[in-house]
Amino acid sequence: MFSQTKVSGHVYDENNEPVAYANIILKGSFEGTITDENGTFYLESPTTWETLIVSFVGYETIEFPLDKKVNYNLTFIVKEDTAALNEIVIVAGKQSKKAEDNPAIAIMQKIWENKRKNGLKKFKQYEYDRYEKVEFDINTIDSSLIEGKIFKGMEFVFKQVDTSKVTGKTYLPIFVNEEVAKVYGDNVLKKKKVELKGNKNSGFSNNQSIIAFVKDLYSEYDIYDNYLKFFDKSFVSPISTTGINTYNYVLADSAYIDNKWCYNIIYYPRRKNELTFKGDFWVADSTFAIKDINMQASKSANINWVKEIYIEQEFEVLNDSVFLVKRDYFMSDFTFNKKEKSRGVYGKRTTLYNNYVFDEVKDEKFYKDEVFDYNKDAYNRDETFWDENRMEPLSKDEKGVYKMLDTLKTVGKFKKLYNLGSILGSGYIEVKKLNLDFGPISSTFGYNDVEGLRLRAGARTYFGQNDLWRAQGFLAYGFKDDKFKYGVSAKWMIYKENRLIISAGHRRDIEQIGANLTNSTDVLGRSLASNDVFSVAPNDKLTNINLQALAIEIEPWQNVVLRVGGSYRTLSSASTSFSLDYVDPESPTGVSAETQQFESSFSVNYYPQREMIGYGVERSNSNNDYASLFTQFSVGNKNLFNSDFDYKKIQFSYIQPWQIGGLGELRSTFEAGKTFGEVPLGLLSIVPGNQSYFTFYKSFSQLDYYEFVTDTYVALFLEHNFNGRLFSRIPFLRKLNWREIVGIRGVWGELSDENKALSSPTNLLLVAPTKEIYYEYSVGVGNIFKLMRIDFNFRGNYFENPEARDFGVTINFGFKF
Repeated sequence: MFSQTKVSGHVYDENNEPVAYANIILKGSFEGTITDENGTFYLESPTTWETLIVSFVGYETIEFPLDKKVNYNLTFIVKEDTAALNEIVIVAGKQSKKAEDNPAIAIMQKIWENKRKNGLKKFKQYEYDRYEKVEFDINTIDSSLIEGKIFKGMEFVFKQVDTSKVTGKTYLPIFVNEEVAKVYGDNVLKKKKVELKGNKNSGFSNNQSIIAFVKDLYSEYDIYDNYLKFFDKSFVSPISTTGINTYNYVLADSAYIDNKWCYNIIYYPRRKNELTFKGDFWVADSTFAIKDINMQASKSANINWVKEIYIEQEFEVLNDSVFLVKRDYFMSDFTFNKKEKSRGVYGKRTTLYNNYVFDEVKDEKFYKDEVFDYNKDAYNRDETFWDENRMEPLSKDEKGVYKMLDTLKTVGKFKKLYNLGSILGSGYIEVKKLNLDFGPISSTFGYNDVEGLRLRAGARTYFGQNDLWRAQGFLAYGFKDDKFKYGVSAKWMIYKENRLIISAGHRRDIEQIGANLTNSTDVLGRSLASNDVFSVAPNDKLTNINLQALAIEIEPWQNVVLRVGGSYRTLSSASTSFSLDYVDPESPTGVSAETQQFESSFSVNYYPQREMIGYGVERSNSNNDYASLFTQFSVGNKNLFNSDFDYKKIQFSYIQPWQIGGLGELRSTFEAGKTFGEVPLGLLSIVPGNQSYFTFYKSFSQLDYYEFVTDTYVALFLEHNFNGRLFSRIPFLRKLNWREIVGIRGVWGELSDENKALSSPTNLLLVAPTKEIYYEYSVGVGNIFKLMRIDFNFRGNYFENPEARDFGVTINFGFKF
């Protein structure tokens, strides 16, 4: 009803070869597209147009009359233009990188010279209104889907089917989210603040998880940056100063746009399988600011489950020298395979900008990050608010989604499907009547040499995502040792403004001590090492732990968490083949097998650039590209609760991901710690070994448990994922979309003679990596079948250690774009 012109088709040359990146324009407008690698195009406009223009540099232009509003599957044969070939030598394939040979490069050089002077960066302060609309659609709607069993009883949803203006495929909207916000910024202070005015969901009221997931997928970007990050991948921007080595540029046209003379440049990748785009843009000839750009990700780009990425940005001319973003459109097609006719889900985001104001100074305190900024009213705005604040009206189909999903929630079959999706996403089974979640399901089964087969059942309270308190617990049973284990914990946020939280817990369980160098503060936390079903060596060095803990934490500044806690633990060996004995002159035998210890601690966590989902006592991350710094000071006091030892311990950890342009992502972790005083094996710092067949970051794959024990340590872990950058250059590997991963990890540590002597009754030879840094290195292949990773691990030294493992293979599974 709304789209007045729809055209699709193919463009071939006289040899019947597809013509990629040909211009398709509706005559008399600036609405157009380009053909893909197969010469295929689709174009849609809300206006009725009478003529379609097909053109490409070096070929004769075709003007095709549009007698009907809908013209599908057209075929065009373009012929070489002899006159044009006399003037333009290079018309296809690789384009020259030299400005004297390629006028497009001369224009690109001017863009690079001026890019830091354009847009918001020209002003000291700025503010504007922002309206954002996000939509998810099932695409490729056909009779087999409509008549399928999954939609039986829910056929009414297909009344909302529409056609994509980008791909020409039919789609069914299933989710719409709208947001209105006021954005403030200060380029001098390098501060930015976003005030949420309203947020509206179709059918999934106040679901911050969905909203945050979408925002993480479609993060903000600046086309003038050298790299644009989407789906955790760094794409080379077509405006990048390094783009000359990545893209071919062709000057295709010039025209007046908003009374500004502009050039049209087509760009396309020089190589396949790299994270690149194809498309075109219009650039002003005086300011060399981008007026309009469209970007379509190369089909060969190494991304999982994403078949299409299409981006449009429009800029408005504020005056002779300032171009500001007016409209931003982002669409992606999520699917299990990239075949043309495969069904998937469209994810679409439309962002509109308006009411720009500049150079109004605000106090620095205005930009202070709020620790608790939940505005409940923003999620409950009435229709009057939305009618006044939408910068473009909803289409008929988008309006229908709100009504359709309200109806769908009453259908029993949909409820079951929704609950199944919730279980797969959270790992918990929700029982609304009891306000309980049972799980996590992944911890139900386990196996180790002490417990044999282990069964575990857990539950937590759940009234909503923003609960101010939460209690949880578990009960486990080992069939080999015939013992029950259990744990309970609770958290309560008593003051929201600074997230003042009190927590307490008790756990009686079996644990693999030394699975991490830095101590965990999670009362119910449990090492994966004690759950290994298969291992390269006996997994019998396990510990009985009886733990009570109490803590209070506060977040005085956003992403800075201060924590004070106290814990009392009793440790003893859970295996006859492993001992935690230590010398104890006060014991009748001179030896004690059990350690009882009260420990108080103060810690500081700092997470710069972290973004969180929810506002309750428990939250989850919405991004993973932030640094993490942790410092903890712990004290063991022999005079409290009949404890066994006096000591002090300090620990530090720094985790940092690094995006290295088009070369992938580097993840680094630095850890250091020292224990002052004499303590037994159960309280020392164990270098984390890994006897499983699975890859665990921050562990040493070729070390056995307890192979190295320290009271002073320094460790470094480095892992780099090239994201297929190297394999994409190798012809027979290119289509596999595998990704190369390399890593190196090392640790140095000491163990005092006093601590060795204290634990002399144990059946372990306590050794620290003192004479030289122990190191390992690994090479791996990721994205095998889109979910598996294999690492080949090599031990670097200390081959003289008993039963030292010089080589091993570990695997991992996970879903990544």
